[in-house]
Amino acid sequence: MAVPVAALCCLVPLLPAGATPGVPRWLGQPVDWPKVGLLAFLHGCWESLAQGLPTPCLVLVRRLLRRPAPPERVPARPGVNAFFPVLFAGVLMLPPAAAALIAAPAALLGGPSGRGCRGRQLFNGSQLALCAFASSVVFHLLRGPQLLLGSRFPAALLPGFTAVAAFCLVNGVVVGVMVMLSERRGAGVLLRGACSVCGLPVLVHAAGGLMVAVLWQGPYGAFAALLALLPLSISAWVFAQGQREQDAHQATVQSLVQAVEIKDAYTRGHSERVGRASVLIASQLGMEADRLRTLRFAGILHDVGKLGVATELLRRNGPLSEAERRAVEIHPVYGYELVRGIDFLGEAHAGILHHHERVDGRGYPSGLAGDQIPEFARIISVADAFDSMTSTRSYRRGRPVAEAVAELERCSGSQFDPVMVRALIDALAAHDWRPVVHSEDCVRAVPDIPLGVPEPVRAAPGRVPAQGGAPAPGQP
Repeated sequence: MAVPVAALCCLVPLLPAGATPGVPRWLGQPVDWPKVGLLAFLHGCWESLAQGLPTPCLVLVRRLLRRPAPPERVPARPGVNAFFPVLFAGVLMLPPAAAALIAAPAALLGGPSGRGCRGRQLFNGSQLALCAFASSVVFHLLRGPQLLLGSRFPAALLPGFTAVAAFCLVNGVVVGVMVMLSERRGAGVLLRGACSVCGLPVLVHAAGGLMVAVLWQGPYGAFAALLALLPLSISAWVFAQGQREQDAHQATVQSLVQAVEIKDAYTRGHSERVGRASVLIASQLGMEADRLRTLRFAGILHDVGKLGVATELLRRNGPLSEAERRAVEIHPVYGYELVRGIDFLGEAHAGILHHHERVDGRGYPSGLAGDQIPEFARIISVADAFDSMTSTRSYRRGRPVAEAVAELERCSGSQFDPVMVRALIDALAAHDWRPVVHSEDCVRAVPDIPLGVPEPVRAAPGRVPAQGGAPAPGQP
C-alpha cells in the first residue's frame, strides 16, 4: 500500500492554493485540464497498441456499433512493451502533479483484468505516477520549462534527459524494493533494478517525448505532435506482434513437454534443465542469440519422441530386453516426426533427431560420427547426459555434480564431443548448478548404481537417414 499512498500524495498540489500552504509556486501552478485529458487518453491508446491490445478508440467504436467484443487478449509481455513518449511529453509540458495523472488511467484500465489483477493495476498506475512526478520535479528544478518554451537547444536537452534518468531511477528503485520484500533478497537488487530499466528503448522514447513536446507547443500544435508519433507507433506495434508470436512458440513447446513429463514423474523438469544446460554450453562457445533461442527449444523438446514409447518401458526400474531397448531407442525418430512440421524450430529438428549419436559412430538412430553429428545434437547430448546423471531416474539414483563431470571427461572423445564437454565444465565453474532433489521415499525406491558401468558394445538399433540429407556411415 505504500506505493499507492505515495502516489496520492503526489496529487496534493492539485488542491486549491489555500488548502496547500507551503507548496512552491511552480509545483502548484494552474493546470491545463484539456491537455491533461488528451495526453492521458493518447497515452492509453499508445500503451494498448504497444501491448498488442485493442485501443480505447476501437473499444468505443465497437460499443457504438454494437459489435460483439472479441475474446480477451493477454498483453504481450506487460511492462516490457511499455510506450512512454506521450508520458514523457506530459512530464515536459505539465506541472508535476498533472504529469502524474497522465500515467494512471492507462495502468488502471489497461492490462490483464479479472480476479487478482486489480491490485497489480493499482500498483502499476501508482508506480508510473510516482516516476512521472519525480521526473517532472527534476525537470522544473533545472528550469527545463523555460528552456523548452524558448527552444534553447542543446541547453534544453540536459534537464530533459536528467528528468528521464530520474524517471528510470525511481522506477528501478520501486521495482527493486518490491523484489526485496517479496523474495527476501539483498539490497544489491536495487542497483540492478535501476540499471535494468535504462537502455536504448528508454532513450528513444525520451527523444520521442521531447519531439512531441516541442511540436505541441510550437505553431502547429497537437496535430503535428501526433504525426511525429506515427513511426514510433508502428515500431511498437510490430514489436508487440513479434513478442506475441514468441509467446505462442513458447506455449507450443511447453504443451509438448508437459505431455512427455506426465508419462514419467522421474523426468519432470528434465527437459527444462537440458535446455538450460545446452544454453550454458553454447553461450560458452559464443553462439549467437537467435541460435541460442532455437537451441533452448531443441534441448527442451529433445525427449518429445517418448510420447510414442510405452509408459511401462519409461518407468521400468529393471533391465530391458533387446527388443524393449530398441523400442525406447527409436524415440528420437518419433520426436523428429512430431516436430518437423513446426517451422520456427528450424535447426532444432536435427538436434532432436540426433541427440543420441556418439562421436565414435556407435550411437543411434543414424550412426553418425564426429563432425557429421549436427552441432545442436552434440551440445544436447552432453547436457542430457549431465542432467540424467545428476538427477534420480527410475533406474538409478542421482550422483553429485563432480562425479557426473568426471564421467563426462572419461567418455570425452568416444561418446561426447570434447569441445562440448570442456564448454560445460567451464560454464559450471561460472554458474551454480543445483541438481533436482527428490523425496527420500523416491530415492530409496531406485538402485544406487555408480557411474561408469560400461554397457556391452553393440550395433545401433537400425539406421535412419540423417536429417538434412547427410548419409550415415555405410550408406551410399
